[in-house]
Amino acid sequence: MRTDAPCTLWLTGLSGAGKTTLAKALAQTLEDSGRRCVVLDGDALRLGLNRDLGFSPAERSENIRRTAEVARLMNDAGLLVVAALISPLRVDRAQARLIVGARRFFEIHVSTPLDVCEAADVKGLYRKARLGELAQFTGVSAPYEAPEGPSLAIDPMRIGLGLAVAKLLALCGGTAP
Repeated sequence: MRTDAPCTLWLTGLSGAGKTTLAKALAQTLEDSGRRCVVLDGDALRLGLNRDLGFSPAERSENIRRTAEVARLMNDAGLLVVAALISPLRVDRAQARLIVGARRFFEIHVSTPLDVCEAADVKGLYRKARLGELAQFTGVSAPYEAPEGPSLAIDPMRIGLGLAVAKLLALCGGTAP
């Protein structure tokens, strides 16, 4: 499905899958073509709006709920939103879809495999999780539920950033770079 109306592209995937890199590259391409866009990055949101939240299941759910509310408001203001969050549980992503609105919510599975994410982990988070130093780390000690019927599933590490951006552009009504 392709839309030129304001919508939310919700990028979900494991830590290190390339969600933020992909979101920023897409946003830059859209802005270069004159399309108004904003990136809601999970790490950045946890430094401000969601800094009072931890990583328990309830706090993760609230993190996603707040992000979806912001995305809805930004869509209402005419902005295309690219949300890049691990958002590990299907139920939380379904709630985000309800908040944003089903017609303007596109779930994108950034499907980089766990072993690739772990091998490319520059922050050392997977190592810490494997050593038990990080509790509730998605993909290691906490579950990640891949989308069952995403609008798009892409592995930018396999197909390359340029092609991944082109696929997202086709989905949201942009033009290929």
